Amino acid sequence: MSADPSSRATGETPSRSAASAPRTVPSPKSRDSDANPVEVRRSTRRRRTVSAYREGDRTVVLIPARMSEAEEQRWVRVMLEKLAAQESKRMLGDAELAARAEWLSEQYLGGRARPASVRWVTNQNTRWGSCTPAEGSIRLSHRLQGMPEYVVDYVLLHELAHLLVPGHGPRFWRLLEAYPRTERARGYLEGVVAAGRLPHLSGPGDDQP
Repeated sequence: MSADPSSRATGETPSRSAASAPRTVPSPKSRDSDANPVEVRRSTRRRRTVSAYREGDRTVVLIPARMSEAEEQRWVRVMLEKLAAQESKRMLGDAELAARAEWLSEQYLGGRARPASVRWVTNQNTRWGSCTPAEGSIRLSHRLQGMPEYVVDYVLLHELAHLLVPGHGPRFWRLLEAYPRTERARGYLEGVVAAGRLPHLSGPGDDQP
């Protein structure tokens, strides 16, 4: 069974007759502050899609009834991250991105990584970022815009580390150990890639909750 969280992060409410009793689950913390409660609603009429929306002080996540507990936990986290990204209106421009790179270098790399340029590009659809150490240039894919800040920071720090270590050997990964959200950010990006490979709805009438 597959789920498509990219189809609509703020989906419609399922009819109660078609859904099992909703339940509140512990909410993964998307930031350092306490997160709001999450209510998971399973629907027998929902086969391939996962959606989520805010309802007062809680987040409602709609999932297929046959989804396993492990899948539920994974997609709850993915949908919370997607909602957080949608609600974050602040977009870093190239100048802000360069300033952020300088701060990350000072914070996690001892200020040793000093890029000559940092900018967004629209021609990177298979990579999140790239670096040319000889030129000191870093380029981030525009697809990162709107994602949680810690994800953008991770990709930026990843490319900064390449200014010091070109490859992906043990020395390179040791540099990223200082960043506390490395594994979380990598998991988020892997989830985005996985979601993009899932089947999408063929029409607006399919899999209505």
